[in-house]
Amino acid sequence: MSFERQQAAALRILEGIENGTMSAADSFALVEEADPALVYLLFTWLRRRYAGHPNADAVIGRLVAVVDRDPLVGQLMKEGQADPVVAWFEEEHSYTALRAREFVELIVDKLES
Repeated sequence: MSFERQQAAALRILEGIENGTMSAADSFALVEEADPALVYLLFTWLRRRYAGHPNADAVIGRLVAVVDRDPLVGQLMKEGQADPVVAWFEEEHSYTALRAREFVELIVDKLES
């Protein structure tokens, strides 16, 4: 998948779950094609970003719906968590310090390099 396409897909996943603009099935279709590290980072960004947020129930509910849709999502998350890009991000950056677009650009760029 090209850099631009991967970045657009990652933003669609993130914004679809965050804003409720995609069904769990539509989100899952994009998630199953994504890099496991990207899946882990996107879902962790959402969990951290919405911890204690007034919209947490809605956003986390949509996130859980995607995760519960198929055991593959859990497997991707486990695989992604072990990726060196995740360790790099968590050592160098904060999930809550970056807005969605900045976060996706940074992560996709690192995965592509």
